[in-house]
Amino acid sequence: MQTSGDQSPPHPIRRTGLDAKPDPAFDRFASIVQRTLGVPVALVSLVDDAQQVFPGACGLAEPWQQQRWTPLSHSFCQHVVTSAEPLVITDARTDPRAAGNLAVTELGVVGYAGMPLTDADGYVLGSLCAIDTSPRQWTTDELVLLADLAAACSDSLRLRIATLAAGDRLGTTGAAFDRSQLLLRASVALANTTTVADVVDSVRTLVTGTLDPDYVGVSLLSPDDHIELQSGATLPVQVAERWQRYQKATGTPSALAARTGRSVLLADLTAVAEQAPDAVSTFHEMGWQAGASMPLPGPDGPIGALTFAWKQPYPLDDAERTVLAALSGYVAQALLRADYLFSREQVATLLQQAMLSDLPETAPFELAARYAPATRGEHVGGDWYDVVRVTDNQFALVVGDVAGHDMRAAGRMGQLRSMLRAYLIDRQEPPSALLRRLDNAMRILDDHFPTTAVLAYVQPDRDGYRLQWANAGHPTPVLIERDGTVSPLTGRDMLLGVRHHTSRNDHTRTLPRGSTVLFYTDGLIETRTDVIDVRKRELHQVLRGLATAPLPDLLDETLSRLAGDNHEDDVALLALRVPH
Repeated sequence: MQTSGDQSPPHPIRRTGLDAKPDPAFDRFASIVQRTLGVPVALVSLVDDAQQVFPGACGLAEPWQQQRWTPLSHSFCQHVVTSAEPLVITDARTDPRAAGNLAVTELGVVGYAGMPLTDADGYVLGSLCAIDTSPRQWTTDELVLLADLAAACSDSLRLRIATLAAGDRLGTTGAAFDRSQLLLRASVALANTTTVADVVDSVRTLVTGTLDPDYVGVSLLSPDDHIELQSGATLPVQVAERWQRYQKATGTPSALAARTGRSVLLADLTAVAEQAPDAVSTFHEMGWQAGASMPLPGPDGPIGALTFAWKQPYPLDDAERTVLAALSGYVAQALLRADYLFSREQVATLLQQAMLSDLPETAPFELAARYAPATRGEHVGGDWYDVVRVTDNQFALVVGDVAGHDMRAAGRMGQLRSMLRAYLIDRQEPPSALLRRLDNAMRILDDHFPTTAVLAYVQPDRDGYRLQWANAGHPTPVLIERDGTVSPLTGRDMLLGVRHHTSRNDHTRTLPRGSTVLFYTDGLIETRTDVIDVRKRELHQVLRGLATAPLPDLLDETLSRLAGDNHEDDVALLALRVPH
């Protein structure tokens, strides 16, 4: 526990030089927390005796995002400072630790996870926190990742304090200042990396002009105890192939650092021959005369090595060794985060693919569908489409949208999709009745996440075919006739999961031969900047020119021209074409 008796004026956070103003380095930390954990809000919060300030903030509502400070009456982070421990809250509205805290009512804080930020003496200056506006069950992986990012953020704070102190003493040499700046730049650059290739490129750029090595390499330790080179693109092909993958026991600088967990410092070729004999021939081939390899620390031991080579003897001084050790820590955090993001993206992709069913055979009708995840976030979301054959001459079409575009939204979507499928198969009822059943099930299961959906039946009648549909707050489907006439299929009721005992209505329309019905989600036409009615007119204009195009072409062209390559929300499209 820390008390005011432990502090001496000025308050420790003053030594950081940070106040209620945005700082690019710490805004970047907040941004990476928001992006990797999928939370609405992330903060770098520093706490003194009267207030908390946010040099790093992402997603905070106004006026707080602009103001960058709150009194302690609005602070959860003060508890992290006083306890010097992480604070993890699932639902602040019911947690006694948050009783009376105005952040709940005025900032909308419900789920909270905060990790301590410390100076070199271990004093807790504040917290790196992830905030959700809904109850949140924080996973172990999420908390480990947040703690790792907090450690990197603490390193940046310590370097900032040391740099400012050195500047105040006016005793810092230009080289030492450059090294401090290198690490400050590294904290920003590496926080923005998302792949191993990004990490390698960033490190190479960072050390140019400061340490000036001829080669910067990253190698990772595989589960089967091999060293795998990640930076072969910068080496001659024959050298890269030679060291692409090899046994951990091999005598190279990278293998030695990864195997022992200690720094390998090779000031000249004599040191290379003594400590890394298997690398001597490559050093001669490349014209290198010195090297250094730093272990990349992981939660269960080294995950690999960061390696440098110079074309002249290069004995590292104490300051340079300290910088390389700190840089290897930054690199390790970035690599672990890249692996986490890659794994999360793979899981998200597989989850979305599993939830989007194959289209059944519906001859003589044609069917086509498309799904495009949001270009930001986890590449998975709550939009879905479905087609279910109900009887031999009748089938149902569904397009829906659960709020959000992350894995939680996809999970809720899967539950609703499965329930509606069961109702379609078990209950021979009109669309409005099935949507009422789904709404009631959401109420009983305490699922209050707003959801829109349109459910339609295609049935034969004496004039050919007719469409019967009910719409729960969803964007209006459109009918495209062969002559290019585009008509909205109007009639829309309250969305799902909002109000009990909502009245729902069925609507019917005869489908002209050769016509097309297009169902879509709001990501196709809604943006943050455009007027929605203008976007609807743009959609109708595009569809007029595609009235007789093959269905796959119609969907691809519509998606390309309306959503483009940088759409902010998920998009699902489902098209039905009536036989001629």
